[in-house]
Amino acid sequence: MFTKTVKLFLLSLVSIFLVCCDSDDDKAAKVQVWLTDAPGDFQEVNIDIQEVKVHVGDNDEESGWRSLSIREGIYNLLDLTNGLDTLLGEVEIPAGKISQVRLVLGDDNTVKVDGDVFDLSTPSAQQSGLKLQVHQTLSASITYKILLDFDVARSIVTTGNGSYKLKPVIRSIAEAQDGAIKGIVTPAASTPAVYAIVGQDTVGTTYADAEGRFLIRGLSTGTYDVSFAPNFNYLSTTKSGVQVTVGNVTDVGTVTIEAD
Repeated sequence: MFTKTVKLFLLSLVSIFLVCCDSDDDKAAKVQVWLTDAPGDFQEVNIDIQEVKVHVGDNDEESGWRSLSIREGIYNLLDLTNGLDTLLGEVEIPAGKISQVRLVLGDDNTVKVDGDVFDLSTPSAQQSGLKLQVHQTLSASITYKILLDFDVARSIVTTGNGSYKLKPVIRSIAEAQDGAIKGIVTPAASTPAVYAIVGQDTVGTTYADAEGRFLIRGLSTGTYDVSFAPNFNYLSTTKSGVQVTVGNVTDVGTVTIEAD
């Protein structure tokens, strides 16, 4: 009896925690901004990234900008060639349209040529940030990757007097990274753990909230078994053959959990 009571108590705590944390999961999208580079004829190209923002909506109002949580500092672009990239940061924003990314650089930008290091002047980037066009519609519960492809060869300008300027040429590429599964369990009092399973592997986990809703994010394209493990008053059940595609949320509708 004690074990069952403890189990129910723990399930309830986890459910409450997930309701608090995930209540807006079905309304928000996650945006990740990554950096990569096309190679250039330099030893190093170091850029000082201080801030990254995305703009929500179509207009250019200042209130539409959302800051990402990033690891600010110096990035050597030549470490990010030949298919390598790095995550600058991410943010969750309401589903809908984003139009731009703003990349704000600091003062410590340099280029290394033949063993010598030269400052890169970047006045426009330092003042307001480089604005890059994106124009992507975000679906709720989906993660999107915005790849900033920095063309070093075209971005470093030699002035002729032994100095260099940074005039960034950057291509932005946005694409969905995953899919999701959502639905509702009834009765909500069954408080099941919900698992997305491929073969013998559990690849996603969540709990139904106080209203019976559940959402499993971060899934690849494929076919899943969705398993429901309720509290001890109810019987486990599985919904098989659930199809998921990247960029979409599969709604499995209402799942009935039978009483034990």
